[in-house]
Amino acid sequence: MKTLEEAKLCFPQLLNSSCRKPMRPHALAMLTYILLSSISLLTVTLNLLVIISIFHFRQLHTPTNLLLLSLAVSDFFVGFLMFFHMMLIDGCWFLGDLMCIMLNVLSYIITSASVGTMVLISVDRYMAICEPLHYPYKVTQKRVQVCVCLCWIFSVFLQSLLLKDNLEPPGRYNSCLGECVVVINYIAGLADLFLSFIGPVTVIIVLYMRVFVVAVSQARAMRSQIASFPLKCSVTGTAKKSEIKAARTLGVIVVFLLCICPYFSVALTGQDTLLNASSVAFVSYLFYFNSCLNPVIYAFLYPWFRKSIKFIVTLKILQP
Repeated sequence: MKTLEEAKLCFPQLLNSSCRKPMRPHALAMLTYILLSSISLLTVTLNLLVIISIFHFRQLHTPTNLLLLSLAVSDFFVGFLMFFHMMLIDGCWFLGDLMCIMLNVLSYIITSASVGTMVLISVDRYMAICEPLHYPYKVTQKRVQVCVCLCWIFSVFLQSLLLKDNLEPPGRYNSCLGECVVVINYIAGLADLFLSFIGPVTVIIVLYMRVFVVAVSQARAMRSQIASFPLKCSVTGTAKKSEIKAARTLGVIVVFLLCICPYFSVALTGQDTLLNASSVAFVSYLFYFNSCLNPVIYAFLYPWFRKSIKFIVTLKILQP
C-alpha cells in the first residue's frame, strides 16, 4: 500500500526526483474534468461542422468563407489539443519531455494562426461594409488564399523561433519529473506579446469600431427615412439589420477581449515569461474557450450555416 507521501508524487517510485501533486478535492477535480471535456468536445464538433459545410457545398466557396475555414481548422485543433492539456490539471505530465514541448509548440502555432485569421476576418468585414464598391475587386479568392497561407507560415516561423531554446534538449527547464514548463526569455516574450496580442488586438478593435460606427450611422439614416415615410416596410427591415449588425460587431469585440486579455495579462506579471500550464490553467482554458465561441459568432448566426447543419445532421449530405 502506498504511503501518504508517495500518493502525493507524480512518480511514486522516484521519490527524489518526482514532482508533487497539488492537493485538490476529488469532487472539484472531477467537475473540472467534466467541464473541460465538454468544452473540448463542443469545440471540436462545432468547428468540424463548419469545415464540412464549407468543404462540401460549392455555394460556400467564397473569399469570406475561406477565412472562416482557416479559423475553423485552427480552432478544431485547439479543441483537440485541449484533451492533452487536461492531463496537467493534476499538476503531472506523464508523456515525456519531448511530447510536452511538441504539444506547447503546436498550441502556440495554432492559437497564433487563429488570432491572425481573426485579424484577416476583421479586415474582410471592414472592406465589405466600409468600402463595398471596391470589395469585389480587392478581396478575391486568390488574394485571400495567399493571406491565409502567409498567416500560417508566419505563425509557424514565429512560434518555432520563440520556443527553440526549449528543444535543446527537451525538458531542460523542468525542475522535477512530471513537470511541463515552457520558458521564453524577456526579449522574445515582448516580441510575442506585441505580435500575438497588442498588434492583432489593436487592428481588430480599430477595424471593428469603424464597422460599428458605419453600421450605427446606417441605422440612424434608415430611421430618419422611416420617420419621413412610415409605410416603407423594407426601410424598417434594413434599419433593423443595421442595428443587429452594429450589436453583433460590438459583441465580437467584447467576447474576444474577455477571452484573450486574461491570458496575456498573466504573461506580463513576471520579469521572464514563465508559463506553467498547471498554474495558469484557468486563463489558458479561457483563451482556448474563444475557439469554442468562434464558430457560433462567425458562422452559426448566418442562415447558410444553419441550413448546412440540417443537411449534415439529417445525413442528406450523403445523397446525390
